[in-house]
Amino acid sequence: QVRLVESGGGLVQPGGSLRLSCAASGIIVSAYAMDWYRQAPGKQRELVARITTFGRTNYADFVKGRFTISRDNAKNTMYLQMNSLKTEDTAVYYCNAESSIATFRGQGTQVTVSS
Repeated sequence: QVRLVESGGGLVQPGGSLRLSCAASGIIVSAYAMDWYRQAPGKQRELVARITTFGRTNYADFVKGRFTISRDNAKNTMYLQMNSLKTEDTAVYYCNAESSIATFRGQGTQVTVSS
């Protein structure tokens, strides 16, 4: 059984930082393209960042220079370091594991940026 469990969300003030984690079981994260998505109320889900099986990273323009995606193969966990958070970063953040034959998604973790 595949499980992706996100953690690390919470309430933070504008300009603050959070680190999200996505702990995987049932799959090996290094064998999948791993993504962070987010969905704000009333908005469509959007891709935030991706790390490929080769370790290459890609970011949405709205987080470039502020967010960093990484992967710890020994812990089978993916991370999203979020700095300089803005109110518009408020959303539920989901991790996603994608291969040519299957896609898995976690339940999400709420990030709220507010003063």
